Order: sequence, then structure tokens, then C-alpha cells
Amino acid sequence: MKRDVFSAYHPIVNFVYFVLVIGFSMFLMHPVFLGLSCAGGMAYYLYLKHWKAMKTALWLMLPVFLISATVNPLFNHEGITLILYLKNGNPLTLESILYGLAAGVMLVSVLNWFSCYQVVMTSDKFIYLFGKAIPAMSLILSMILRFVPRFQEQIRKVSDSQKCIGRDVTNGNILARAKHGMKILSVMISWALENSVETADSMRSRGYGLRGRNNFSIYRFDTRDKMVFGILIFLGGCIFAGILTGSVHFLYYPMLQMNENTVQAMLVYGCYGILCFLPTIMNIIEDLKWHYLKSKI
Repeated sequence: MKRDVFSAYHPIVNFVYFVLVIGFSMFLMHPVFLGLSCAGGMAYYLYLKHWKAMKTALWLMLPVFLISATVNPLFNHEGITLILYLKNGNPLTLESILYGLAAGVMLVSVLNWFSCYQVVMTSDKFIYLFGKAIPAMSLILSMILRFVPRFQEQIRKVSDSQKCIGRDVTNGNILARAKHGMKILSVMISWALENSVETADSMRSRGYGLRGRNNFSIYRFDTRDKMVFGILIFLGGCIFAGILTGSVHFLYYPMLQMNENTVQAMLVYGCYGILCFLPTIMNIIEDLKWHYLKSKI
């Protein structure tokens, strides 16, 4: 994974960005917005995880897209552009097919952005943002988010250890495999209980729950954070203004309707494109600066 410049910004900047981009991706079904959101999310995830992880994610998201694109025209028969009649007599319309495809792209975009969110918004950042407002809930959520990858890593280690001594869950008959699987489960339960006791002792030794306990933070809202935060507010405001004024209006039912591509609409599209590709643009600029400085050595 490359060094992500955007992750180094203040947690409030990261959080506001993902709230904006995920919120717009979920509720804006305009084809231009969907295309920009999907492309921006894939570009950022590709930068964070490289092509191998991106290819795996695409294979996992493909069934989601196909199910969404198929289910909608089968159960939703709105629209005036008739293509054919199904065997049960229900009409298949062009509008329902296009809406199903748009819903599939929307789901893929949201999944992409949530994958990026998981990488950028660590548990430390989450606790920093919400620790004072909802301390117990933020602690529980951060522990859960941290426990799941640790549990996966530990179960991989235990499974590899069992393979070395011939107790793999894929070897032997059904009873033998079940016995090997129960052995791994027993080890993981013991590990989870021991880990919970160690976590409780660690929290107690650090004074968790005591009155008057202060908190140390490594995050400082400096000038560059203010600049990027201002850019996010400006871009989000421009997009909201375009939505409220109806300059980027698009309807799927009962027939496809889209406003003319006015100058205002093009500005809104441009602002949304900059918003979706902002982390990728920042990383590319930083990489170019780094290569330029290296060439001067």
C-alpha cells in the first residue's frame, strides 16, 4: 500500500469528506454523478490497495451489481418504453432496466467508498472524533473494528499451524474434518477470552473510567487542514445548490427526463468530479513532487 497523503489530514477532514461523497453516492441517481462516483471510488481504492486487491473487490462486487440490475426490471414494471412481455405477462420496460443498472452502479460505488473509508478512518481517528460525545459507543465500535481483522489474522495462523501437523479441515472424512474444525474453534475461543482479559487489564492500568482523566491527541487542525476543509465545504455547497435549483435534474420514471446541459449544470458536474477525485489528485501531485525532488538529489 502506498503512502496516502489524504489519510494524513485531520480526522474531521477525512470524516466530512466521506460523509459528503458517500451521501451523494447513495442519494444521487443521476448517471453523470454515478459515473463520477464509481470512477473516483475505484481510482482511490486502486491507489490505496493496488490492482490485485482491486481485482478481488471487483469480483466480489460483480454479483451485487448483477443482482441489482436483474431484480429491478423483473419486479418493477414502471415506464412507458415497452421492450417485451415476460412469460408471466408483466411488461419489461427500458426505464426499469436503466434504473436497475443505475442502482447496481450506485451500490458498487458505495461499497468502494466504504472500503476506502475503512482504510483511511482508523479506530484512533474514530475515537478522537466521537470519544467525548459517545465514549462508550465509540470505544465499542473501535474495539469491534480492530477485533475483526485481528481475529482473521489469528485464525489464519492457527489454521496454518494445524496444517503443519496434519490436522487441516480439508483432510480426512467428515468426522475428522469436523474434529479438526472444532479444535480450531476451541483455540480461537480461548484466544478471544484471553485477549479480552488482557484488554480489560490494559484499560484498567491506563485509568479508563476514572474521573479527571485527560486525553492525549496527536491530531492538530493546522493551515492545510483548514484549506482542504474549506474546499470540501465549497464543493459540497455548490453541489447542494445545483440539486436545489434543479439544474442537474434527472428522472427514470415514467420516462427518461434530463435537464439541458447548461453552464450551471456543467459547473456542478465539475465540482462533483473534483470532490470524487480529490484524494487521488492530491496523491498524484504529492508523488510528482516527490519524484521531482528525488531527481534533484
